[in-house]
Amino acid sequence: MRVTPSKANERERPAMSEHGTHGQDGTTGPGTGGGSADPATEAFVAHRNLLFTVAYELLGSAADAEDVLQETWLRWTGVDLTEVRDRRAYLVRITTRQALSRLRTLGRRKESYVGEWLPEPLLTAPDVAEDVELADSVSMAMMLVMETLTPTERAVFVLREVFDLGYDEIAEAVDKSQAAVRQTAHRARAHVAARRPRGVVSRAESRDALDAFQRAVNTGDIQGLLDILAPDVVLLGDGGGIKQAVLRPVTGADKVARLLLGGLVKLPVAMSMDPAQVNGHPALLIRLDGELDTVMAVRFDDGRISGLYAVRNPEKLTRMERETTLHR
Repeated sequence: MRVTPSKANERERPAMSEHGTHGQDGTTGPGTGGGSADPATEAFVAHRNLLFTVAYELLGSAADAEDVLQETWLRWTGVDLTEVRDRRAYLVRITTRQALSRLRTLGRRKESYVGEWLPEPLLTAPDVAEDVELADSVSMAMMLVMETLTPTERAVFVLREVFDLGYDEIAEAVDKSQAAVRQTAHRARAHVAARRPRGVVSRAESRDALDAFQRAVNTGDIQGLLDILAPDVVLLGDGGGIKQAVLRPVTGADKVARLLLGGLVKLPVAMSMDPAQVNGHPALLIRLDGELDTVMAVRFDDGRISGLYAVRNPEKLTRMERETTLHR
């Protein structure tokens, strides 16, 4: 049984009992038996969503992020709080170190992964989309860009660009000098800038483009699909060796359009496509006979769809039935 304190926003207090804390997700954590949490628990619960977001952005996996939070909590309980000047920074430091260790292990796992590896999609609340920088950082497109960084570059980039930590705090988290962290940050920014989506697309434009995409697929309108797809659009699929998916990227509007219409329109079962907010951006949930089969996330460049990310691996769809709170 997990001993991590339950999820709560910074402005929320967890319900307490003599047996521990109880969160909305059913997890339990230690209590004090007196109706109020001890300082360590209160600090952890107050920053839990932040810590989860840090771990998820570094790992691209909610399951692994939860494991990192468990490890963070176990180490946090052994810390002498009288020696801690900034509890938030200290917790972020522990989380980052644990995530970095796990990220290097995940890198070895991905080498033997069947087909393309895509981040685990999360059903997110509308407030994530309202935080433009956070939504951009957790988008499927940006998460894939960050996959091209080294583990240390990714940690430095996330902590600096997304969470606005000082170089001194980042240096302690990644166990590097401040000078080395500044160099790493500069290198990571340049790497990401060269690969991030081109042009700013508003949420309304994203929804309109996705609506057009959905209509074209539902009606079998190949020209309508070609009109909304960028000429160099790329389709990636992640079945994890469990579900059928394209094993290599499919590039080009014509190839992608024909593959989608041939694969979705001709299915022998009832298919539905429902809009949803995934990783802070509009996406589609594809259901077959009423069961969630695929999460289709998209990347937009200059008003057209330039990337389609189809996650079918059922092990990565377990959190799509409830919203996940992300926080900076």
